[in-house]
Amino acid sequence: MIVYRELSSLVRDLGVEAKTLYALSNSLEKHYHQVKIPKRDGGYRQLSVPDEQLKRVQRQIDRVLLARMPVSPYATAYRCGCGIGRNALPHLGQPGVLKLDIRHFFDSIPYTAVKERAFPGTIYGEPLRVLLTMLCYYRDSLPQGAPSSPAITNIIMAKFDARVGQWCAQREIRYTRYCDDMTFSGSFDPQEVVAFVRPLLREMGFFLNEKKTRFLPAGRRQVVTGIVVNEKPGLPAEYLRRLRQEVYFCQKYGTADHMARCGIQGPASGYLRRLLGRVNYGLQILPGKKELLEARAWLMKEMAREQEGDRP
Repeated sequence: MIVYRELSSLVRDLGVEAKTLYALSNSLEKHYHQVKIPKRDGGYRQLSVPDEQLKRVQRQIDRVLLARMPVSPYATAYRCGCGIGRNALPHLGQPGVLKLDIRHFFDSIPYTAVKERAFPGTIYGEPLRVLLTMLCYYRDSLPQGAPSSPAITNIIMAKFDARVGQWCAQREIRYTRYCDDMTFSGSFDPQEVVAFVRPLLREMGFFLNEKKTRFLPAGRRQVVTGIVVNEKPGLPAEYLRRLRQEVYFCQKYGTADHMARCGIQGPASGYLRRLLGRVNYGLQILPGKKELLEARAWLMKEMAREQEGDRP
């Protein structure tokens, strides 16, 4: 592990001038803007998003510094080779699935936790720890829109994951964590798991979102990070139905007319890209599914046509 005691070595590895690092850290209010993202429950999630200059620095911090820090194998988000499939598949075909959610996860991470875990004194000199933490923190929370934040959450949660994972392994319970979503599966008493996890979270300043606690026995549909895991990996029927309808209406009425009918704003090319992303996601879970392969072929052809039409 590389140790940084002098600013010059940090500047060299990040490839960012010292005056830029200090200028950004001293004027954070100028480099963030607020964005509202619609939530599935009808509300909004407000994100603090950095501008391009600060974002570039945060990406360098993530790539050069944070990527070297240890992360638990139970963490399945924000890691190379991981994702929703890696999070869901360990829970395939289990007699029971328990889903727990951490309330206001990013907002509940304090400045001191970022400084102590992401930029520990064993690696960084004190002035550098303060500087790096300021560049990755904003107001009183870890900004969800910053590219450095996802890696920091995994670093902060590493010890928690290790404790929970060890406890679960002793009881033959499967455990994964995807950001603020924890999933447990196997044959167990869900109340026992909750009773173990809740005080561990409180030690770190976190609380369970009790409204999102779900125990799903094998007789019910078990969905983990959007993937049905009862017997074999699958997609919820409503996901496929909605996607099928949108592609069909684009084919029947034309993409622009369909967007106008539904009040969808923005260029057709952007909407088609989003649809293609959803189709590709479906093919990750259901490779070889005929209707998805056909939808992808049509979308790619339509996107090429739209692009051709945009050329002067």
